[in-house]
Amino acid sequence: MNLKEIKQRILSVKGTQKITSAMKLVSAAKLRRAQARIEGMRPYQLKLDAMLSSFLGSSESVDSPYIAEREVKRAVVIPIASDSSLCGSFNSNIIRLANDVLDGYMSQDTYLEIMPVGRKMRDAIRKRGLDCDETLMEYCAAAEYSPVANMAYTLMERFVKGEIDKVELVYTHFHSAAKQIPVRETFLPIDITGMKGNKQLPDDMFIVEPSNDELVSALLPKVIALRLYTAMLDSTAAEHAARMLAMQIATDNADDLISELVLEYNKGRQQAITNELLDIVSGSVNG
Repeated sequence: MNLKEIKQRILSVKGTQKITSAMKLVSAAKLRRAQARIEGMRPYQLKLDAMLSSFLGSSESVDSPYIAEREVKRAVVIPIASDSSLCGSFNSNIIRLANDVLDGYMSQDTYLEIMPVGRKMRDAIRKRGLDCDETLMEYCAAAEYSPVANMAYTLMERFVKGEIDKVELVYTHFHSAAKQIPVRETFLPIDITGMKGNKQLPDDMFIVEPSNDELVSALLPKVIALRLYTAMLDSTAAEHAARMLAMQIATDNADDLISELVLEYNKGRQQAITNELLDIVSGSVNG
């Protein structure tokens, strides 16, 4: 590579570095907004969970159609990825887990309905030659509560009617800015065992009318709907964190590459100067 080519490469890498640095800042801003949405919802979720846990702990038995476990003949899988790329291994990791989940159901000859969220997940499902329901696709970027909750209530209604036997979520949990964890979670039927053993509020804090069981029946759908919304917010935050980290790594790599190219350029320039001096000295001696 001659000096001109090296110089052009340095300029090209610097231009790319400006882009990755800007994308990192944009992702950081989006991550802050995503975290703010989660933190804004968390007090409501914690209080709702505390109330439900207390009512469940006060009930000797709970009879709800949403906790009924039965043989899984028809299942719905909701895998959540992103609309765009440049976020490291975020999409590939969750697509790999989603494929494992789908393979498990297909090996049991279970009738599957797939409701992907995010264009990357939809494309991966289509690449396998599988049909998918794109109803949730439009909620990927905005993740507004009302339409997501409506879809959750629709799934609950179908579960109660026996049209489906199980619903699973496959998404990426935002653990921290540097760590995102692909998870598989049962959405329906809901497991209340842990809730019953996690009583957080004393009985004398509530005057319950008409009864514990009726209040539990009213609270359970709200908790279930909130889980779908939380999963989507969680995945969105994880996506922005993964992209911010990927762009930081790209920016750092650009720094290293520029340093190597500058060193190579300086060596080449030094060699060219040395050769010119040798030519001048040799010419004067011969003359």
